[in-house]
Amino acid sequence: MNEYFKKIIYFAKPYKSYAYLNIFFNILYALFSALSFVALIPMMTVLFGDEKKITEKPVYTTLGHAKEYLEDYMSYFITQHSSEHGAQNTLMIMAAVIISLFLLKNLFNYWAMYFITFLRNGVLKDIRNAMYKKSLELPLSFFSEKRKGDVISRITSDVLEIQHSFLSILEVLVREPLTIVFTIIAMFAISTELTIFVFIFVPVSGIIISKVGKTLKKSSQKASEEQGYFLSIIEESLAGLKVIKSFNSEKTFNKKFQDSTQSFYELNNTILNRQNLSSPLSEFLGIVTIAVLLVYGGHLVLGEGTLTSASFIAYIGMAYNILTPAKAMSKASYSLKRGDAAAERVLQILEEKNPITSKDNAISKKSFDQQITVDNISFKYEDENVLQDFSLNIQKGKSVALVGQSGSGKSTIANLLTRFWDINEGTIKIDNTDIRDLDMEDLRDLIGLVTQDSILFNDTIKNNLKLGKQDATDQEIIEALKVANAYEFVSELPKGIETNIGDSGNKLSGGQKQRLSIARAVLKNPPIMILDEATSALDTESEKLVQIALENMMKNRTSIVIAHRLSTIQNADHIVVMQKGRIVEQGSHEQLLNNNGTYSKLVSLQTLD
Repeated sequence: MNEYFKKIIYFAKPYKSYAYLNIFFNILYALFSALSFVALIPMMTVLFGDEKKITEKPVYTTLGHAKEYLEDYMSYFITQHSSEHGAQNTLMIMAAVIISLFLLKNLFNYWAMYFITFLRNGVLKDIRNAMYKKSLELPLSFFSEKRKGDVISRITSDVLEIQHSFLSILEVLVREPLTIVFTIIAMFAISTELTIFVFIFVPVSGIIISKVGKTLKKSSQKASEEQGYFLSIIEESLAGLKVIKSFNSEKTFNKKFQDSTQSFYELNNTILNRQNLSSPLSEFLGIVTIAVLLVYGGHLVLGEGTLTSASFIAYIGMAYNILTPAKAMSKASYSLKRGDAAAERVLQILEEKNPITSKDNAISKKSFDQQITVDNISFKYEDENVLQDFSLNIQKGKSVALVGQSGSGKSTIANLLTRFWDINEGTIKIDNTDIRDLDMEDLRDLIGLVTQDSILFNDTIKNNLKLGKQDATDQEIIEALKVANAYEFVSELPKGIETNIGDSGNKLSGGQKQRLSIARAVLKNPPIMILDEATSALDTESEKLVQIALENMMKNRTSIVIAHRLSTIQNADHIVVMQKGRIVEQGSHEQLLNNNGTYSKLVSLQTLD
């Protein structure tokens, strides 16, 4: 069995009861599919009037003579019933039997499809849930290497392709082969010689069909990758629409998108045309087989007389009955190749190793009591050194500011403290416990983060703030908004804290969004607060309002302030000046000014209130 199919089928385990019911009804469908054609023989025997006259009831002897017994019993029944009630009445009984058999066959087919629906949609739901959960768990470094649009494509289109391909195979896995098997058994029962003759042509058809779909998986994989690429272009274009318009770059992005969709169009045409070829090709080969069958079967009926005309017509019906499941299996083999490509992309996400997780014996820690110790750490993104031999001690209740030019490694410290990335060398400890030994949830519960980009979600103000504390009351939310200097503008909104702020909070100004981010951190009420360039994107008036909010929030908390604007950190207890991943100066604001070093030069470049 295909390795990807094995892994995907694991998701069907919770729905195995539906699978068993589907198999049960598929077996009945396959059996009645064959029986409904066998039942045509006595009806046509009556019509043609060529039944064997048997007046004595036959006696069953052994299994080896079961075929002769059934034929004789059928002839006995037709002879007796026709003599008592007439041929027309016998014909009506035969028609009623055939209608009943076909009705049962289709009912069993419906019930089989009914139960497989729950399995298919359940697996679709569970794979999507697993991929979304995995996407949230994976480290930020994974998404710096992968396009977001590609991940979205895998969660949507590739998972849907799995449902259409792999899970479609579950439908044909039992029903179609069994339909073929039961029909072939019935065909052997009617004429062994004719059935052997048919089977000379079947392998030839299979070889021709399989050769057509060899390159399908490769083309499908390229198409999925191309779809991920143009979804990324859409995502980036909508996020950066202002920049695109301001630089008159609509044509550039439009061309990039159209080139990608053109490539996707060509790949999809190749895939679908090859897939569409499978059905007519298999049907044509089937008809060729039927035509040869008619010639040879006609010889057995008209020439040798070893086969009755009624049995031969029913036999032709059975032979054609094999074509539908054979076509379905042929299409399923094509789908399997497409499913392979989709499953490979889905499983790449699901099987991606997450290097940043809690240890099995992780230490639970609910409070911060003494200090944060950063001891001689080094860190690099891929091959680029960002921090080297960096050490820092932060006492509880103190505020420490990290300053320096862009690219000096300030924000990296925030990412390492929160374990968005892990250090390469050295240790970071909270109260003498290495953060890699702490439970991840406990570590992040101890830390509040306010970033330069105020990331808000398309929801109400209330629900945005409750991210930090799900059981917060309305009064607690209002108190947090007051501390963040945000309650004044929130109270003036049409629905107050129940107001929806739009996609990424686009109904609000930059300063308002940032104050809501601060209020969210205040509501969480962590003992350690990290402010990463929290005011750098604001105008002067907004900065003053946010600065007051930050000062309110930092009271009685251990704070790490990462700033480019030095006006925001002059009141910090300790200032660390960084350059190319190293500490070049540290001390209070006054001490560093008196040193007349790097900090003093940075201050001289900015207007300090």
